[in-house]
Amino acid sequence: MGKKELRWLRLDNAAKIYPAARRRNWNNMFRISATLCDPIDPVILQQAVEKVLPRFPSIGVRLRRGLFWYYLEETEQIPAVQQDIWCPLSRMRFSDIRKCAIRVLYYENRIAVELYHALTDGNGGLIFLKTLVAEYIRQRYGESVPCTDGVLDCAQHPDPEELEDSFVKYCGNIKASRREPSAYRIRGLREEDGFLHITTGILKADAVYEMAHRYGATVTEFLTAAMIMSILELQKKDHPYRWNRRSVKVLVPVNLRRLFPSKSLRNFVLFYTTGIDPALGDYTLEEVVRIVHHQAGLEITPKRMQARITTNVRTEQIALVKVLPLFIKNIAMKMVYNLVGESKACLTISNLGRIQLPEEMHRYVNRCDFVLGAQVQQHNNCAVLTYGNTLYINFTRDIKEAKLEYMFFKYLRKLGLHILLESNQR
Repeated sequence: MGKKELRWLRLDNAAKIYPAARRRNWNNMFRISATLCDPIDPVILQQAVEKVLPRFPSIGVRLRRGLFWYYLEETEQIPAVQQDIWCPLSRMRFSDIRKCAIRVLYYENRIAVELYHALTDGNGGLIFLKTLVAEYIRQRYGESVPCTDGVLDCAQHPDPEELEDSFVKYCGNIKASRREPSAYRIRGLREEDGFLHITTGILKADAVYEMAHRYGATVTEFLTAAMIMSILELQKKDHPYRWNRRSVKVLVPVNLRRLFPSKSLRNFVLFYTTGIDPALGDYTLEEVVRIVHHQAGLEITPKRMQARITTNVRTEQIALVKVLPLFIKNIAMKMVYNLVGESKACLTISNLGRIQLPEEMHRYVNRCDFVLGAQVQQHNNCAVLTYGNTLYINFTRDIKEAKLEYMFFKYLRKLGLHILLESNQR
Protein backbone atom coordinates (compact mmCIF):
# COMPACT_ATOMS: atom_id res chain seq x y z
CA MET A 1 0.00 0.00 0.00
CA GLY A 2 1.35 3.46 -0.94
CA LYS A 3 2.09 6.18 1.54
CA LYS A 4 -0.89 8.38 2.44
CA GLU A 5 -0.85 11.77 0.69
CA LEU A 6 -1.00 14.48 3.33
CA ARG A 7 -3.34 17.43 2.89
CA TRP A 8 -1.72 20.89 2.89
CA LEU A 9 -2.91 24.51 3.14
CA ARG A 10 -1.37 27.87 2.36
CA LEU A 11 -0.95 30.15 5.36
CA ASP A 12 -3.70 32.76 5.58
CA ASN A 13 -2.78 36.42 5.10
CA ALA A 14 -2.47 37.17 8.84
CA ALA A 15 -0.47 34.00 9.56
CA LYS A 16 2.45 34.73 7.22
CA ILE A 17 4.16 37.11 9.67
CA TYR A 18 4.39 34.60 12.54
CA PRO A 19 7.07 32.22 11.19
CA ALA A 20 9.14 35.20 10.01
CA ALA A 21 8.86 37.08 13.32
CA ARG A 22 9.87 34.10 15.50
CA ARG A 23 12.89 34.20 17.81
CA ARG A 24 15.07 31.47 19.25
CA ASN A 25 13.12 31.60 22.52
CA TRP A 26 9.74 32.91 21.29
CA ASN A 27 6.89 31.81 19.06
CA ASN A 28 3.46 33.43 19.02
CA MET A 29 1.20 31.05 21.00
CA PHE A 30 -2.09 31.31 22.87
CA ARG A 31 -4.00 29.03 25.22
CA ILE A 32 -7.66 28.24 25.88
CA SER A 33 -8.77 25.91 28.67
CA ALA A 34 -11.81 24.44 30.39
CA THR A 35 -11.88 23.30 34.02
CA LEU A 36 -14.23 20.38 34.67
CA CYS A 37 -15.80 18.99 37.85
CA ASP A 38 -13.69 15.82 38.05
CA PRO A 39 -10.01 14.95 37.49
CA ILE A 40 -9.20 14.42 33.82
CA ASP A 41 -8.78 10.86 32.55
CA PRO A 42 -5.82 11.13 30.09
CA VAL A 43 -6.73 7.90 28.27
CA ILE A 44 -10.22 9.16 27.46
CA LEU A 45 -8.83 12.60 26.60
CA GLN A 46 -6.45 10.98 24.10
CA GLN A 47 -9.36 9.07 22.55
CA ALA A 48 -11.31 12.34 22.26
CA VAL A 49 -8.37 14.05 20.56
CA GLU A 50 -8.08 11.18 18.07
CA LYS A 51 -11.72 11.58 17.14
CA VAL A 52 -11.86 15.39 17.06
CA LEU A 53 -8.58 16.45 15.43
CA PRO A 54 -9.36 15.04 11.93
CA ARG A 55 -12.48 17.28 11.92
CA PHE A 56 -10.13 20.30 12.06
CA PRO A 57 -7.74 19.92 9.10
CA SER A 58 -6.41 23.47 9.57
CA ILE A 59 -5.49 22.79 13.24
CA GLY A 60 -4.14 19.22 13.25
CA VAL A 61 -1.14 20.37 11.21
CA ARG A 62 2.56 21.09 11.22
CA LEU A 63 4.39 24.05 9.70
CA ARG A 64 6.41 23.28 6.59
CA ARG A 65 8.89 25.36 4.61
CA GLY A 66 8.42 25.92 0.88
CA LEU A 67 10.58 27.80 -1.64
CA PHE A 68 8.47 30.98 -1.52
CA TRP A 69 6.20 30.63 1.57
CA TYR A 70 5.68 28.49 4.63
CA TYR A 71 2.61 26.25 4.48
CA LEU A 72 0.61 23.93 6.76
CA GLU A 73 0.62 20.18 6.30
CA GLU A 74 -1.53 17.55 7.97
CA THR A 75 0.30 15.74 10.78
CA GLU A 76 1.18 12.12 10.09
CA GLN A 77 -0.03 11.00 13.51
CA ILE A 78 -2.28 12.36 16.25
CA PRO A 79 -0.20 14.12 18.95
CA ALA A 80 -0.18 12.57 22.42
CA VAL A 81 -1.82 14.53 25.24
CA GLN A 82 0.69 15.88 27.76
CA GLN A 83 0.58 16.57 31.48
CA ASP A 84 0.56 20.32 32.16
CA ILE A 85 3.50 20.36 34.58
CA TRP A 86 5.38 23.56 33.64
CA CYS A 87 4.07 27.12 33.29
CA PRO A 88 1.34 27.86 30.70
CA LEU A 89 2.61 28.56 27.18
CA SER A 90 6.09 27.24 27.90
CA ARG A 91 8.39 27.61 24.94
CA MET A 92 7.46 25.54 21.89
CA ARG A 93 10.60 25.15 19.81
CA PHE A 94 10.30 25.90 16.11
CA SER A 95 11.46 22.35 15.39
CA ASP A 96 8.45 21.11 17.40
CA ILE A 97 6.05 23.38 15.46
CA ARG A 98 7.38 21.75 12.29
CA LYS A 99 6.21 18.41 13.71
CA CYS A 100 2.89 19.51 15.25
CA ALA A 101 1.75 23.09 15.95
CA ILE A 102 -0.74 22.29 18.73
CA ARG A 103 -0.54 20.91 22.27
CA VAL A 104 -3.34 19.28 24.24
CA LEU A 105 -2.60 19.37 27.97
CA TYR A 106 -4.27 18.21 31.18
CA TYR A 107 -3.75 19.02 34.86
CA GLU A 108 -6.06 17.81 37.64
CA ASN A 109 -9.53 18.95 36.40
CA ARG A 110 -8.30 21.12 33.49
CA ILE A 111 -8.10 20.50 29.74
CA ALA A 112 -6.03 23.08 27.85
CA VAL A 113 -5.10 23.56 24.20
CA GLU A 114 -2.12 25.67 23.17
CA LEU A 115 -2.00 26.73 19.53
CA TYR A 116 0.55 28.38 17.28
CA HIS A 117 -1.12 31.58 16.08
CA ALA A 118 -0.43 30.78 12.40
CA LEU A 119 -3.16 28.10 12.63
CA THR A 120 -6.09 30.11 13.93
CA ASP A 121 -7.22 32.95 16.17
CA GLY A 122 -8.91 32.79 19.57
CA ASN A 123 -12.34 32.26 18.02
CA GLY A 124 -11.23 29.23 16.00
CA GLY A 125 -9.31 27.90 19.01
CA LEU A 126 -12.42 28.22 21.16
CA ILE A 127 -14.50 26.16 18.72
CA PHE A 128 -11.82 23.46 18.74
CA LEU A 129 -11.76 23.39 22.57
CA LYS A 130 -15.56 23.25 22.81
CA THR A 131 -15.70 20.34 20.36
CA LEU A 132 -12.91 18.48 22.19
CA VAL A 133 -14.46 18.95 25.64
CA ALA A 134 -17.89 17.91 24.31
CA GLU A 135 -16.41 14.68 22.93
CA TYR A 136 -14.55 14.03 26.20
CA ILE A 137 -17.81 14.46 28.16
CA ARG A 138 -19.62 12.08 25.78
CA GLN A 139 -16.97 9.38 26.21
CA ARG A 140 -16.38 9.89 29.94
CA TYR A 141 -19.95 10.33 31.17
CA GLY A 142 -22.12 8.96 28.34
CA GLU A 143 -23.79 12.38 28.06
CA SER A 144 -25.58 13.19 24.79
CA VAL A 145 -24.09 16.58 23.91
CA PRO A 146 -25.69 18.25 20.86
CA CYS A 147 -23.63 19.98 18.18
CA THR A 148 -24.74 23.52 18.97
CA ASP A 149 -23.15 26.71 20.39
CA GLY A 150 -19.89 26.16 18.53
CA VAL A 151 -19.58 22.40 19.10
CA LEU A 152 -18.95 20.82 15.68
CA ASP A 153 -20.10 17.39 14.51
CA CYS A 154 -17.05 15.13 14.15
CA ALA A 155 -19.00 12.79 11.86
CA GLN A 156 -19.34 15.52 9.24
CA HIS A 157 -16.71 16.50 6.72
CA PRO A 158 -15.32 20.02 7.19
CA ASP A 159 -17.18 22.73 5.32
CA PRO A 160 -14.80 24.14 2.66
CA GLU A 161 -15.62 27.63 3.97
CA GLU A 162 -14.01 26.70 7.31
CA LEU A 163 -10.66 26.41 5.52
CA GLU A 164 -10.81 29.56 3.41
CA ASP A 165 -8.54 32.59 3.75
CA SER A 166 -11.30 35.12 4.40
CA PHE A 167 -8.82 38.00 4.15
CA VAL A 168 -8.41 37.28 0.44
CA LYS A 169 -12.14 36.70 -0.03
CA TYR A 170 -13.12 40.09 1.45
CA CYS A 171 -10.26 42.10 -0.01
CA GLY A 172 -11.53 45.33 -1.65
CA ASN A 173 -10.04 48.11 -3.77
CA ILE A 174 -9.27 50.87 -1.24
CA LYS A 175 -6.24 50.64 1.06
CA ALA A 176 -5.71 52.20 4.50
CA SER A 177 -2.55 53.80 5.88
CA ARG A 178 -0.53 52.01 8.55
CA ARG A 179 1.10 55.17 9.88
CA GLU A 180 0.75 56.02 13.55
CA PRO A 181 3.12 57.16 16.34
CA SER A 182 4.92 54.72 18.62
CA ALA A 183 3.67 54.11 22.16
CA TYR A 184 5.14 54.01 25.65
CA ARG A 185 6.88 50.73 26.43
CA ILE A 186 6.59 49.00 29.81
CA ARG A 187 10.02 47.77 30.76
CA GLY A 188 11.28 45.26 33.27
CA LEU A 189 13.78 42.50 34.04
CA ARG A 190 13.02 39.54 31.77
CA GLU A 191 12.74 36.02 33.20
CA GLU A 192 15.81 34.19 31.95
CA ASP A 193 14.28 30.70 31.76
CA GLY A 194 11.18 31.72 29.77
CA PHE A 195 8.85 31.46 32.76
CA LEU A 196 5.52 33.18 32.04
CA HIS A 197 3.73 34.79 34.98
CA ILE A 198 -0.07 34.47 34.92
CA THR A 199 -2.18 36.68 37.17
CA THR A 200 -5.93 36.12 36.99
CA GLY A 201 -8.53 38.57 38.24
CA ILE A 202 -11.92 36.93 38.88
CA LEU A 203 -14.89 39.31 38.99
CA LYS A 204 -18.69 39.13 39.01
CA ALA A 205 -19.62 39.64 35.38
CA ASP A 206 -22.88 41.47 36.09
CA ALA A 207 -21.03 44.03 38.24
CA VAL A 208 -18.54 44.74 35.43
CA TYR A 209 -21.32 44.90 32.81
CA GLU A 210 -23.28 47.30 35.00
CA MET A 211 -20.28 49.57 35.53
CA ALA A 212 -19.43 49.59 31.81
CA HIS A 213 -23.07 50.46 31.02
CA ARG A 214 -22.89 53.30 33.54
CA TYR A 215 -20.01 54.80 31.56
CA GLY A 216 -21.83 54.26 28.24
CA ALA A 217 -19.37 51.64 27.03
CA THR A 218 -18.99 47.95 26.27
CA VAL A 219 -17.04 45.75 28.69
CA THR A 220 -14.04 45.73 26.33
CA GLU A 221 -14.11 49.53 26.03
CA PHE A 222 -14.41 49.98 29.80
CA LEU A 223 -11.55 47.58 30.61
CA THR A 224 -9.40 49.16 27.88
CA ALA A 225 -9.99 52.62 29.35
CA ALA A 226 -9.11 51.35 32.85
CA MET A 227 -5.94 49.81 31.39
CA ILE A 228 -4.97 53.12 29.77
CA MET A 229 -5.49 54.95 33.08
CA SER A 230 -3.27 52.37 34.83
CA ILE A 231 -0.49 52.67 32.25
CA LEU A 232 -0.70 56.47 32.52
CA GLU A 233 0.06 56.17 36.23
CA LEU A 234 3.03 53.88 35.52
CA GLN A 235 4.42 56.31 32.95
CA LYS A 236 4.08 59.23 35.38
CA LYS A 237 6.39 57.39 37.78
CA ASP A 238 8.91 56.65 35.01
CA HIS A 239 8.69 60.14 33.45
CA PRO A 240 7.67 62.88 35.92
CA TYR A 241 7.84 65.58 33.23
CA ARG A 242 4.91 65.59 30.79
CA TRP A 243 7.02 66.57 27.77
CA ASN A 244 8.93 63.29 28.09
CA ARG A 245 5.85 61.02 27.98
CA ARG A 246 4.75 58.98 24.98
CA SER A 247 1.33 57.95 23.74
CA VAL A 248 -0.50 55.34 25.81
CA LYS A 249 -2.25 52.95 23.43
CA VAL A 250 -3.78 49.50 23.59
CA LEU A 251 -4.12 47.02 20.75
CA VAL A 252 -7.65 45.57 20.48
CA PRO A 253 -8.47 42.57 18.21
CA VAL A 254 -11.69 42.66 16.17
CA ASN A 255 -13.41 39.39 15.26
CA LEU A 256 -14.16 40.09 11.59
CA ARG A 257 -16.75 37.30 11.49
CA ARG A 258 -19.10 39.80 13.14
CA LEU A 259 -18.71 42.16 10.18
CA PHE A 260 -18.39 39.71 7.27
CA PRO A 261 -20.29 36.42 6.73
CA SER A 262 -17.29 34.13 7.21
CA LYS A 263 -17.27 30.58 8.58
CA SER A 264 -13.47 30.37 8.54
CA LEU A 265 -11.79 28.53 11.42
CA ARG A 266 -8.48 30.12 10.49
CA ASN A 267 -7.25 33.61 11.37
CA PHE A 268 -9.85 36.27 10.64
CA VAL A 269 -9.05 39.01 13.12
CA LEU A 270 -7.65 42.51 12.66
CA PHE A 271 -6.30 44.83 15.35
CA TYR A 272 -6.83 48.51 15.89
CA THR A 273 -5.12 50.80 18.37
CA THR A 274 -6.94 53.05 20.80
CA GLY A 275 -5.47 55.44 23.33
CA ILE A 276 -4.53 58.95 24.36
CA ASP A 277 -1.69 61.47 24.14
CA PRO A 278 -0.48 62.47 27.66
CA ALA A 279 1.10 65.62 26.26
CA LEU A 280 -2.38 67.13 25.93
CA GLY A 281 -3.00 67.15 29.68
CA ASP A 282 -4.48 65.04 32.46
CA TYR A 283 -7.43 62.71 31.80
CA THR A 284 -10.36 61.43 33.83
CA LEU A 285 -11.73 57.92 33.36
CA GLU A 286 -14.89 59.42 31.84
CA GLU A 287 -12.80 61.18 29.19
CA VAL A 288 -10.77 58.09 28.36
CA VAL A 289 -13.88 55.87 28.13
CA ARG A 290 -15.45 58.39 25.75
CA ILE A 291 -12.29 58.50 23.59
CA VAL A 292 -12.01 54.70 23.48
CA HIS A 293 -15.72 54.33 22.68
CA HIS A 294 -15.62 56.79 19.77
CA GLN A 295 -12.35 55.41 18.38
CA ALA A 296 -13.90 51.94 18.38
CA GLY A 297 -16.98 53.31 16.60
CA LEU A 298 -14.77 54.83 13.90
CA GLU A 299 -12.59 51.74 13.42
CA ILE A 300 -15.01 48.82 13.74
CA THR A 301 -16.99 49.24 10.52
CA PRO A 302 -17.06 46.95 7.45
CA LYS A 303 -15.64 49.65 5.15
CA ARG A 304 -12.80 50.61 7.46
CA MET A 305 -11.86 47.00 8.16
CA GLN A 306 -12.08 46.06 4.48
CA ALA A 307 -9.61 48.85 3.69
CA ARG A 308 -7.24 47.41 6.31
CA ILE A 309 -7.68 43.92 4.83
CA THR A 310 -6.93 45.28 1.36
CA THR A 311 -3.69 46.94 2.53
CA ASN A 312 -2.40 43.62 3.87
CA VAL A 313 -3.54 41.42 0.98
CA ARG A 314 -2.34 43.78 -1.77
CA THR A 315 1.14 43.87 -0.24
CA GLU A 316 1.29 40.08 -0.38
CA GLN A 317 0.10 40.08 -4.01
CA ILE A 318 2.85 42.37 -5.38
CA ALA A 319 4.56 40.41 -8.16
CA LEU A 320 8.08 40.98 -6.81
CA VAL A 321 7.04 39.81 -3.32
CA LYS A 322 5.58 36.61 -4.77
CA VAL A 323 8.81 35.53 -6.48
CA LEU A 324 11.25 36.45 -3.70
CA PRO A 325 12.77 33.35 -2.06
CA LEU A 326 11.46 32.60 1.43
CA PHE A 327 14.71 33.47 3.24
CA ILE A 328 14.62 37.01 1.79
CA LYS A 329 10.92 37.38 2.68
CA ASN A 330 11.74 36.29 6.23
CA ILE A 331 14.45 38.93 6.60
CA ALA A 332 12.16 41.67 5.24
CA MET A 333 9.13 40.67 7.36
CA LYS A 334 11.22 40.38 10.52
CA MET A 335 12.61 43.88 9.93
CA VAL A 336 9.10 45.27 9.46
CA TYR A 337 7.87 43.46 12.58
CA ASN A 338 10.80 44.76 14.63
CA LEU A 339 10.19 48.34 13.49
CA VAL A 340 6.39 48.57 13.70
CA GLY A 341 4.91 45.24 14.80
CA GLU A 342 4.76 45.92 18.54
CA SER A 343 5.87 49.55 18.83
CA LYS A 344 2.42 51.04 18.21
CA ALA A 345 0.82 49.88 21.48
CA CYS A 346 1.70 49.12 25.10
CA LEU A 347 -0.05 45.73 25.13
CA THR A 348 -3.02 43.81 23.72
CA ILE A 349 -6.43 43.30 25.34
CA SER A 350 -8.31 40.43 23.70
CA ASN A 351 -11.86 39.70 24.89
CA LEU A 352 -13.49 36.48 23.69
CA GLY A 353 -16.76 37.65 25.23
CA ARG A 354 -19.37 35.44 26.89
CA ILE A 355 -18.71 31.73 26.34
CA GLN A 356 -21.82 29.81 25.26
CA LEU A 357 -21.95 26.02 25.67
CA PRO A 358 -24.70 23.48 25.08
CA GLU A 359 -26.86 23.18 28.21
CA GLU A 360 -25.77 19.53 28.63
CA MET A 361 -22.13 20.63 29.16
CA HIS A 362 -22.73 23.21 31.87
CA ARG A 363 -22.90 20.79 34.81
CA TYR A 364 -19.50 19.34 33.84
CA VAL A 365 -17.64 22.61 33.05
CA ASN A 366 -16.90 24.91 35.99
CA ARG A 367 -14.64 27.44 34.33
CA CYS A 368 -13.00 28.62 31.09
CA ASP A 369 -9.79 30.63 30.61
CA PHE A 370 -8.04 32.43 27.75
CA VAL A 371 -4.32 33.26 27.96
CA LEU A 372 -2.14 35.17 25.48
CA GLY A 373 1.60 34.70 25.35
CA ALA A 374 3.95 37.64 25.86
CA GLN A 375 5.37 39.22 22.72
CA VAL A 376 8.97 39.98 21.78
CA GLN A 377 8.95 43.62 22.94
CA GLN A 378 5.59 43.84 24.73
CA HIS A 379 6.26 42.10 28.03
CA ASN A 380 2.60 42.18 29.14
CA ASN A 381 -0.61 40.93 27.54
CA CYS A 382 -4.19 40.60 28.70
CA ALA A 383 -6.96 38.15 27.71
CA VAL A 384 -10.56 38.24 28.91
CA LEU A 385 -13.62 36.01 28.76
CA THR A 386 -16.87 35.51 30.63
CA TYR A 387 -18.31 32.14 31.62
CA GLY A 388 -21.62 32.12 33.47
CA ASN A 389 -21.60 35.13 35.79
CA THR A 390 -17.82 35.15 36.18
CA LEU A 391 -15.43 37.35 34.22
CA TYR A 392 -11.80 36.18 34.04
CA ILE A 393 -9.02 38.65 33.27
CA ASN A 394 -5.74 36.81 32.58
CA PHE A 395 -2.59 38.93 32.62
CA THR A 396 0.61 37.43 31.25
CA ARG A 397 4.12 38.80 31.57
CA ASP A 398 7.64 37.55 30.94
CA ILE A 399 9.30 40.05 33.30
CA LYS A 400 9.75 39.82 37.06
CA GLU A 401 7.91 43.03 37.98
CA ALA A 402 4.12 42.78 38.50
CA LYS A 403 3.66 46.55 38.38
CA LEU A 404 1.02 46.71 35.63
CA GLU A 405 -1.25 44.02 37.07
CA TYR A 406 -0.95 45.61 40.50
CA MET A 407 -1.86 49.05 39.16
CA PHE A 408 -4.76 47.76 37.03
CA PHE A 409 -6.49 45.66 39.70
CA LYS A 410 -5.89 48.36 42.29
CA TYR A 411 -7.62 50.82 39.94
CA LEU A 412 -10.63 48.52 39.42
CA ARG A 413 -10.86 48.05 43.19
CA LYS A 414 -10.94 51.84 43.68
CA LEU A 415 -13.91 51.93 41.30
CA GLY A 416 -15.77 49.56 43.63
CA LEU A 417 -15.31 46.21 41.88
CA HIS A 418 -14.55 43.18 44.06
CA ILE A 419 -11.73 41.02 42.70
CA LEU A 420 -10.37 37.58 43.62
CA LEU A 421 -6.75 37.20 42.49
CA GLU A 422 -4.88 34.04 41.51
CA SER A 423 -1.26 33.83 40.38
CA ASN A 424 1.51 31.39 39.59
CA GLN A 425 4.05 34.04 40.59
CA ARG A 426 7.28 32.71 42.07
